[in-house]
Amino acid sequence: MSYLKTREGNDLYYKDWGSGQPVVFCHGWPLSSDSWESQMLHFANNGFRAIAHDRRGHGRSSQPWDGNDMDHYADDLAELIEHLDLTDVILFGFSTGGGEVARYIARHGTARVAKAGLICAVTPLMLKTVSNPQGTPIEVFDAMRADSIANRSQLYLDLASGPFFGFNREGVESSQGLINSFWMQGVMGGHKNTFDSIKAFSETDFREDLKHFNMPTLIIHGSDDQIVPIQASALQTNFLIPHSELLIYSRAPHGLTDTHKQRVNADMLAFALR
Repeated sequence: MSYLKTREGNDLYYKDWGSGQPVVFCHGWPLSSDSWESQMLHFANNGFRAIAHDRRGHGRSSQPWDGNDMDHYADDLAELIEHLDLTDVILFGFSTGGGEVARYIARHGTARVAKAGLICAVTPLMLKTVSNPQGTPIEVFDAMRADSIANRSQLYLDLASGPFFGFNREGVESSQGLINSFWMQGVMGGHKNTFDSIKAFSETDFREDLKHFNMPTLIIHGSDDQIVPIQASALQTNFLIPHSELLIYSRAPHGLTDTHKQRVNADMLAFALR
């Protein structure tokens, strides 16, 4: 198992598979790098170096009490990229990881970045505000916080068995394996860290960050994403990054990297190979 000791003294777990042009994967909440395993295997088998880390407070990484916010997430990512001395990097971020990628680019520049991909990402802003009327009301995130305090294990089971993978939709076959994997990754994370991260992914405004995207950018989103609705996310992100390519998967859920992994893998690889 590989760990990076960050400047703050935290242990950041990461996977490093294969060889070739580096592709770095940033995971969603409350998951870990394990959520990218299908894409990592696919890229490593096709001549790329696939790298993914467990975000601070998630998976096998340290669980610091403070710093569970996008600025620290981005800085940890920068330390990993610098530690491995990666250049010509393709950055992919799923959900919360998409925000991490956006904040990294805004804070640390694009000198090491060749391309970026935002997969079901929380950009540009999830929260409903006066300037973002299509966003999700704060009451939804307050309820998530209340459920996390009351019984976060049940919260993760409810998300996985329902809206995350779209298993609450009529005619969709449920997968107990995916539900178990989501739950396991979630409970491995720190309680305080995953609680704080709800604010990080829902209230961070990435609209200014997206102005720094000067590289080819792929956006993938499901039209039936119940976690990060497409109207306030991918459609707005695509508008804010004029040169981006938007792929909308009809009726696909938030967790499409698992439910539609063959298509996702093919689309991501095709983008990387251009």
